Amino acid sequence: MSRPEDILPPDLFYNDTESRKYTTSSRIQKIQSSMTHRALSLLSLTSPSLILDVGCGSGLSGEILSQDEDSGTPGGPHVWIGFDISASMLGVALEKEVEGDLFLADAGQGVPFRPGTFDAAISISAVQWLCNAETSEESPAGRLSRFFNGLYASLRRGGRAVCQFYPKNDLQKKMVSSAAVKAGFGAGLLEDDEGTKNAKTYLVLTVGGGDVDGDITGVVRGMEGVDVMDERRRAKDRKRGEDKKGSKAWIMRKKEQMERKGKVVKTNSKYTGRKRRIAF
Repeated sequence: MSRPEDILPPDLFYNDTESRKYTTSSRIQKIQSSMTHRALSLLSLTSPSLILDVGCGSGLSGEILSQDEDSGTPGGPHVWIGFDISASMLGVALEKEVEGDLFLADAGQGVPFRPGTFDAAISISAVQWLCNAETSEESPAGRLSRFFNGLYASLRRGGRAVCQFYPKNDLQKKMVSSAAVKAGFGAGLLEDDEGTKNAKTYLVLTVGGGDVDGDITGVVRGMEGVDVMDERRRAKDRKRGEDKKGSKAWIMRKKEQMERKGKVVKTNSKYTGRKRRIAF
């Protein structure tokens, strides 16, 4: 069965027909509600907060955020702002008169809010769309980098985000979590129903805090069932100047930096970093 993100870009896939079908499906509503409540439990909010809903769609998650604590929303009711790339999805949300403010925006181009605006953020079934690039001028690494850098900036210090997504494989899962860590987040991966077709992956992200040595992943290290992603410790342990300028390792690192900035670089091959003989 084809994955939606392999068929069309989200703004084209979720047209008026698909948006209404998605929103009115009782199965989708049940799954979305379950995953939103799971994300809220991981956020551990104890009081009404300002929450960003990334890829808010037609507002199914937002409706839960707007509920009070007696209705099962921890710390609620929350004030929320949502953005999505599909105008049709946002149109359905407007018709439903959801309580959140809505924006039309592409998460792969960043998060268009002032630094430190939000107490927390959630994203349900959206981040996997960033692993695709529709033009040769863009790359999945660049889209993920812009998103996580923008998300990190938009959260206040001590804030937390939970992104539920459906990775295609372990490589894609690592690509997403690595992009979050490189943006500065403390990050942990949690998987519900692991090994089944109903498996759901949650990326738990924190801003600031942690150990005195700067390892902010210490914030999520004590959470039950969460695998900590901490590639920065390896980078910190690597000595400066270890990679000689012009060496293969130096070239690979530079290409990786350019990819994170969203630039297109040539594919690596056995000739990458190989010195050419001097021609007379």
